[in-house]
Amino acid sequence: MTITIIITFCVLLLIAYVFDLTSSRTKIPSVILLLLLGWGVRQLTVWFGFQLPDFSPVLPVLGTVGLILIVLEGSLELELNKSKLRLIRKSFFGALLPMIALAFLLAFAFRYFGDFSLKDSLINAIPFCVISSAIAIPSVRNLSSYDKEFVIYESSLSDILGVLLFNFLAYNAIIDTNSYGEFALQLLIIAVVSFIATIGLSFLLSKIDHHIKFVPIILLVVLIYAVSKVYHLPGLIFILLFGLSIGNLDELKKIKWIERFKPEELNQEVNKFKELTIEGAFLVRALFFILFGYLIEAAEVLNPATFLWALGIVFFIFAFRAIQLKLSKLSLRSLLFVAPRGLITILLFLSIDPTQSISLVNKSLIIQVIILTALLMMIGLMTNNPEENDKKPDDGSIPIDG
Repeated sequence: MTITIIITFCVLLLIAYVFDLTSSRTKIPSVILLLLLGWGVRQLTVWFGFQLPDFSPVLPVLGTVGLILIVLEGSLELELNKSKLRLIRKSFFGALLPMIALAFLLAFAFRYFGDFSLKDSLINAIPFCVISSAIAIPSVRNLSSYDKEFVIYESSLSDILGVLLFNFLAYNAIIDTNSYGEFALQLLIIAVVSFIATIGLSFLLSKIDHHIKFVPIILLVVLIYAVSKVYHLPGLIFILLFGLSIGNLDELKKIKWIERFKPEELNQEVNKFKELTIEGAFLVRALFFILFGYLIEAAEVLNPATFLWALGIVFFIFAFRAIQLKLSKLSLRSLLFVAPRGLITILLFLSIDPTQSISLVNKSLIIQVIILTALLMMIGLMTNNPEENDKKPDDGSIPIDG
């Protein structure tokens, strides 16, 4: 039985690797294929009568580790310099404003049709408002460098802002002045922790001579994130700041005390660390979506009771996105449909306390929205003209090569 499980996992992950290799050519988001793969495995186990344990408790663990690695991977890829300030500003508002607008629209709709409290309605609405960096980032390889960077910034910031907003509402029984004060204090604490931890981890990265050096760094990153979650601190901010700091040593080496880390030598180690992070993120992401697909029931996907809700939510997702892109003077053709829901949507849904859940939001609705947004992204990428991708952005900035 043990050998069978090992063979199965190896085969599944190799198939996932093939999906990843071919997605840039087929334009089919690998998440759709991974979900289908997991669902197909479930049908085979039922067909042959195999009795497997309940994997449901594993899903949040894989999702959390995957989220950490994906945000870390994205932040390591980003460049910080003055030429990127306008892009970062557009990405921030592109992630925040549609999220707020959609969250309140859905919350009022949930209240109107279900007579739930505004706070509970908002908590249940937020999972639908977060762009999945786990799906968006790997899917935009064929876009221009400028559009690709925008998606990396936007989806990473969407993950972080979505978690911040969700935790703020979920962990505060009453929203008042004290709540905002505590939230500001949490941001200050995590900023200090991020500064200290980044220096410490960079020091370890530059000084460890042992042949095993990157795995302990990743474990410490996960540990710091987990401890921050225990104290309700926004740990994803630490992940983002750490990745941006060590990924932009060329920009930071102008600071005198940074020279103590020997930035030129440390850059080589960071590149190796980046490669390990990318491969680790692929592994965890593939396992997460295969497992989620395995846990999907056909009746949940085809549930007619939630399908109209799913269509309405998806319509407003892309309506708000179209408005945001138009106001930001960004390419509608390239970016309109790159707003998938996925890993973070599932994680936030699973994090809703039973006392705060509402009947209108269930697993069927989550699955349908994820699949519909992924399918629309696939169609959008397939119909996108690659020759249009190298055009100069409307804001006058110059696309960055590489």
